[in-house]
Amino acid sequence: MAGGAAGAWAVLGPLLWGCGLALQGGMLYPRESASRERKELGGLWSFRADFSHSRRQGFEQQWYRTPLRESGPTLDMPVPSSFNDVGQDGQLHNFVGWVWYEREATLPQRWTQDQGTRVVLRIGSAHYYAIVWVNGVHVAEHEGGHLPFEVDISKLVQSGPLSSCRITIAINNTLTPHTLPPGTILYKTDTSKYPKGYFVQNTNFDFFNYAGLHRPVLLYTTPTTYIDDITITTGMDQNTGLVNYQIFVQGSEHFQLEVYLLDEEGKVVAQGTGGRGQLQVPSAHLWWPYLMHEHPAYLYSLEVRLTAQTAAGSMSDFYTLPVGIRTVAVTESQFLINGKPFYFHGVNKHEDADIRGKGFDWPLLVKDFNLLRWLGANSFRTSHYPYAEEVMQLCDHYGIVVIDESPGVGIVLTQSYSNVSLQHHLEVMEELVRRDKNHPAVVMWSVANEPTSFLKPAGYYFKTLIAHTKALDPSRPVTFVTNSNYEADLGAPYVDVICVNSYYSWYHDYGHMEVIQLQLATQFENWYRTYQKPIIQSEYGAETIAGFHQDPPLMFSEEYQKGVLEQYHLVLDQKRKEYVVGELIWNFADFMTDQSPQRVIGNKKGIFTRQRQPKGAAFLLRQRYWKLANETGYHQSAVKSQCVGNSPFTF
Repeated sequence: MAGGAAGAWAVLGPLLWGCGLALQGGMLYPRESASRERKELGGLWSFRADFSHSRRQGFEQQWYRTPLRESGPTLDMPVPSSFNDVGQDGQLHNFVGWVWYEREATLPQRWTQDQGTRVVLRIGSAHYYAIVWVNGVHVAEHEGGHLPFEVDISKLVQSGPLSSCRITIAINNTLTPHTLPPGTILYKTDTSKYPKGYFVQNTNFDFFNYAGLHRPVLLYTTPTTYIDDITITTGMDQNTGLVNYQIFVQGSEHFQLEVYLLDEEGKVVAQGTGGRGQLQVPSAHLWWPYLMHEHPAYLYSLEVRLTAQTAAGSMSDFYTLPVGIRTVAVTESQFLINGKPFYFHGVNKHEDADIRGKGFDWPLLVKDFNLLRWLGANSFRTSHYPYAEEVMQLCDHYGIVVIDESPGVGIVLTQSYSNVSLQHHLEVMEELVRRDKNHPAVVMWSVANEPTSFLKPAGYYFKTLIAHTKALDPSRPVTFVTNSNYEADLGAPYVDVICVNSYYSWYHDYGHMEVIQLQLATQFENWYRTYQKPIIQSEYGAETIAGFHQDPPLMFSEEYQKGVLEQYHLVLDQKRKEYVVGELIWNFADFMTDQSPQRVIGNKKGIFTRQRQPKGAAFLLRQRYWKLANETGYHQSAVKSQCVGNSPFTF
């Protein structure tokens, strides 16, 4: 949403992409530099839920025009966090409708008085629909709860003697058949059972619809002529690494660009000039996944230096982007990273934890990455929505490979395949690719999870959606995750990799683990015979309540979860020699869901509890993943077996 005067795209090079983007402006992560500052707005915000019958009292009374406390009582609300679980009010836990956040921000004098400084308000995630005011002036709206948006507020904060600004954000978590994810509002009209106007939010996905300001809110500055976007693609020519770059500048037509690529020691290994070009890196260090190389996740730094001539004189901007040199390719039976077969042994996750809900939290994030590396996991899918940018940065840093998934979960109703829904889904993919295109850890896009892809409109929907995503980024394969029948799935012809979810001996054949091997082998053989594409077992697992033990195993015991995994692994070990290229357990950790008789305070399929303590299956999976890592054979001498003991995660 960043605006600007004239913009200048350099001509697209043959190895660059972006032709499908209809969005205006870039979405570079706000990093500090010699020309850029940032001010975090985390902490306690004033908060109020609009409990009025229509949920529109805040708009009718214009709560944004004056401090929120003047129009009624407010609560203290931590940001980032979900609002649902931090209080003792059950009404707030299940609230559907508009909530209001407000915060006063004091600004440095140089921000408000220097006309050569551009001040930007950036919101990492507001779920689901957000409207933003600054000092009572409407500045932005955004649909979608898992991707960032921003707005230039320079004119508002530089127009008078004010040294602070009042930021008001109204957020609505209502889901409809055309939102992503979709949902429906069901009105209960039987007044003998329900109060007048009573309604509930229904969804077709199995996680709680947490809401609020889930990720950091901040202010940052750039010069008024600034680096707006950078696109990187990488390749190899024998031992020479190739870094193709394209830089977008806003604010002036008259500028010079210098580009420097630095290694991890800070040494310049290549340099160039201009808005696009190719840097060649002799004897390049490649970005390798965790456990696939002695020195995984090697990151260079791309330093971009802008010098512009403006009416006010010369102006400079500086931005540094981490760069991993790596390639991705797919054959009929393999997934290749840097030309070597890669096998996904990883997890599905959720952004979910006690109290904070989906709120971003550094200690939790670091704990999760330590557990992933302890486990020997080399990958995860961002089920079922884009995760925080900081998560993606840690994946780049540690070499954890990512299947980057859109919020396209619960696409079940025919209405959710309408042109209105499709148009929004296309826009969401544009926002996702724009944000995550430069992350080496991201090796594949997933446009949806478990849609009703057997419905007639699904064929056109997914053909269009996948083609659009490929136009946005031809450098990565595209998939969606299916649980439809292989003969009936109308979207599968368009994916590069088949990702299939199945829960044999859990959602059917309850307790009968003896049928898993036959059913799973049949599943793989049917899909491969039909499509001749590599397959990932993208979900499998069983519900387990920590501390429940039963031998012989019964459902919900730790022994049953381990037994299901062992049966799956026997078949996976056969098929990974042929065309199966990955296995992702459902789930990394227990997580919250809507209440139902099938869910005991959430989904319990985690191999860790919601508090990140291991169940028995975590040790079984750890032993398997380290065994798989040792079998890769590329750097076997460097990959020490760590299936027993408490050794750290270094090689």
